[in-house]
Amino acid sequence: MSEPRTRVWAGVDAGKGHHWVTVVDETGATLWSKKIDNDESAILTALGEILGLAGQVHWAVDISGTSSALLLALLAAHGQHAVYVPGRTVNRMSGAYRGEAKTDARDAYVIAETARHRSDFATIDVPAQLAADLALLTAHRSDLVADRVRMTNRLRDVLTGVFPALERSFDYSNHKGALVLLTGYQTPASIRRRGRARLTAWLAARSVRGADAVATTALEAAQAQQTALPGEEVAAQIVADLASQILALDERLKRIDRQIRDTFHRHPQAKIIESMPGLGPILGAEFVVAAGNLAAYTDAGHLASAAGLVPVPRDSGRRTGNLHRPKRYSRRLRRVFYMSAQTSIIREGPNRDFYLKKRGEGCNHVQAVIALARRRTSVLWALLRDNRAFTSAPPATQAA
Repeated sequence: MSEPRTRVWAGVDAGKGHHWVTVVDETGATLWSKKIDNDESAILTALGEILGLAGQVHWAVDISGTSSALLLALLAAHGQHAVYVPGRTVNRMSGAYRGEAKTDARDAYVIAETARHRSDFATIDVPAQLAADLALLTAHRSDLVADRVRMTNRLRDVLTGVFPALERSFDYSNHKGALVLLTGYQTPASIRRRGRARLTAWLAARSVRGADAVATTALEAAQAQQTALPGEEVAAQIVADLASQILALDERLKRIDRQIRDTFHRHPQAKIIESMPGLGPILGAEFVVAAGNLAAYTDAGHLASAAGLVPVPRDSGRRTGNLHRPKRYSRRLRRVFYMSAQTSIIREGPNRDFYLKKRGEGCNHVQAVIALARRRTSVLWALLRDNRAFTSAPPATQAA
């Protein structure tokens, strides 16, 4: 075996079942290329072989999610750090090398070569226990919300086919009483037979607020449709089942919201984040997960750029000052700032004043909210840097 080199670059094409790792030297020559099972013993064996090739190994992976979690944890445990090379970059860099083949080995080689030529990729930090818990909880909550939206749309579609008047009467996305009604009564005939008084009592026994109003609205819809449509009985069973599932999902969402809130409040800067108008425990937890280690952001502009709130110039020749929306940014981080900015303008205060100022300058709603979100990134970054809570009045300037 030849003498160990000073430094090498290891590119990892990560996958669920296995990873492909390719190691290149300073000239781009391949020194080591193998498929590794996503197993602790296999990764440790490969890690020992690769670390023996050079005194310094630069690691690069194309996935920083669950598929590469074990690999990244083992690298961190051995004092190794990996950078994240986006899949879009790997795809475009593949065209710079000879051949058109698409294999795991070639992708790993391109990742290693890209990391060798560029030194501006972000380092992947293995999250602490609190950040890992929040990442799992917020991801699970997003899945539950998506399931609820899908079930609600399916319920409205089925109900429209047999009872369109009742479907138009309520907003089933946020009306618990209407969902409780559908668990027992889904057809015009069944609602008419029950009658207003008994239907009100049935709803009140199930703790429905405004039971009389819900019963009255349902009875009016039932009186408006005297015809029984084909498939009514089967559709009624499906509607009742979907309504029960949505109500059960609501209870699960309440439990996970409490768990996220309790977990988020253990974060050392939770009070500072929550002090910002529009940032509650849910969005605050998503910010902690999406932003990661704030030490990686040199200034507020870097944080805003990561959230896609800074326009990117597109100049050519004499055409200057042509700005457009960026394409590579954290969608999750942008959503946190956009949603919190939109929430903050509901109440009176500096956020609403800035929003109205931008509307007065000719910006539409979306443009004004994005401008506010950009301003809020600077404020939040300064609060976290100075470790102080948000106040409507600016802090007094201290003498040097």
